[in-house]
Amino acid sequence: MTPTDRYILVRGANDIGSAVAHCLFRSGYSVVIHETQQPTTTRRRMSYTNAIFDGYAMLEEVEAKLMRDSNLLRDALAAHQHIPVILDDIFELPPAILVDARMRKHSQPESQIYLAALTIGLGPNFIAGETTHLVIETARGDSLGRIIERGSSRPLQGEPIEIEGHARDRYVYAPMAGTFHTSLQIGDQVDSGKEVARINSTLLYAPIPGILRGLTHDDVAVTQRTKVIEIDPRIGQAQVSGIADRPAQIAQGVLRAIQEWKEKYVH
Repeated sequence: MTPTDRYILVRGANDIGSAVAHCLFRSGYSVVIHETQQPTTTRRRMSYTNAIFDGYAMLEEVEAKLMRDSNLLRDALAAHQHIPVILDDIFELPPAILVDARMRKHSQPESQIYLAALTIGLGPNFIAGETTHLVIETARGDSLGRIIERGSSRPLQGEPIEIEGHARDRYVYAPMAGTFHTSLQIGDQVDSGKEVARINSTLLYAPIPGILRGLTHDDVAVTQRTKVIEIDPRIGQAQVSGIADRPAQIAQGVLRAIQEWKEKYVH
């Protein structure tokens, strides 16, 4: 088969989707990332999200490039020199394997089980055997990255991971719908109470001192309660780029699922 016949489509250019795409690409698979026109992703230096805005993005020595031409997409898959990112209809070039890594925690995922020979859902609310063929556990704990062949992953619960005594208070969520604006950059240091951004005319401030780890891209439309700012309080040791441990473990779970499926069903 040609690379376009057996490519893997990863839905979502967030840090988890990007870690999955990076892992699969490094393992020799042909991978395409599908994303929306204006993603609100905050951890842009820990993902391929900036490829949507800048045309390209680098993550741990693997580059992703935005592709707007189907012929260029086919050429990119055949060359295997970077990960193509597309914004167009995913059915234009049907994948052999689909991984939904959009991490839409508060919405019920639609059934995608008929969109590819193997479909894998990441995050809560997926049901293995119904919405997708397989589910990968994304909740922290001993089961992180586990392959689920029947049933659901753990439901959304608990607080974000605590860093130096800060958990939920490290984040800022959009108080209303509107257009997000900021002149700051990921990696900038901020003091508690510093103006970081605004939505329409409403100002958003840093809730704690630290380093901007996550920041929605300037001039992006957001809905109410969208996560738009994340602060890492570890000044001097903050992680603002690269693949973090949790996305890496989830990506390894996806890789194992695909390898086991291939051993069983692909000849």
